[in-house]
Amino acid sequence: MKLRIAHLYPRLMNIYGDRGNIQALEYRCHQRGISTLINQIRPQDSLKPGSFDLLFAGGGQDQQQLIIAQDLRQRKKLLLQATQQGIPMLVICGSYQLFGHYFQPFQGPKLKGISLINAYTIASKQRKIGNILIKTNFLQPQTLIGFENHSGNTFLETGTQPLGKVKLGFGNNGQDKTEGARVNNLFGCYLHGSLLPKNPHFADYLIQLALEKKYGSVKLKPLNDQLEYQAHQQIINRTKKLNHPLLKYIS
Repeated sequence: MKLRIAHLYPRLMNIYGDRGNIQALEYRCHQRGISTLINQIRPQDSLKPGSFDLLFAGGGQDQQQLIIAQDLRQRKKLLLQATQQGIPMLVICGSYQLFGHYFQPFQGPKLKGISLINAYTIASKQRKIGNILIKTNFLQPQTLIGFENHSGNTFLETGTQPLGKVKLGFGNNGQDKTEGARVNNLFGCYLHGSLLPKNPHFADYLIQLALEKKYGSVKLKPLNDQLEYQAHQQIINRTKKLNHPLLKYIS
């Protein structure tokens, strides 16, 4: 089996170790004898319909978002079609914001997004920094951990499904305890750090979705993830011990 992975804007959108998500996908595929082809897509590079089985885009600063926003809008039709077809995609932080309706920076013009996610983002003076722990309803184990560092407040419109519920941290906006969003098999979130090496169950979920879309029913060979889950649990324990400013709001 073979997976073709499109990596959008690898140089411009790669902060807090986001490229590690691609490395995790490659590693976990190769351990199972699944070959991978990584297609790095820069602004103006060609990306044709049907040319990828999984897509990833990382985070970047406001300046990088300004650079890619127009290019991303030119790819809207293709990415919308992929979302409707159920092709798995993971977009983080700056990319997550631009997959919504718009991102309004603290200074400067509003950046129009591609509206694949029914949400919008407005920058605030408060920077949301620290480890984050969320609980999902589609993964086992249910927890996801990451590192967030964003000033944007993302608000999901009515009917939009969040990626999970914030147990510790800020999440989308520090107010409604939601983090990220899911539309079909498109996943957006603020979890850096990088996300997939510390959450191997989510990496496998994306791989499984991509393989089943391409080949039909597939059963992934189990891997020895003892060290990965030790790291996962250690970060959960460490995060719980932190004197996080939102602890008083957590039930």
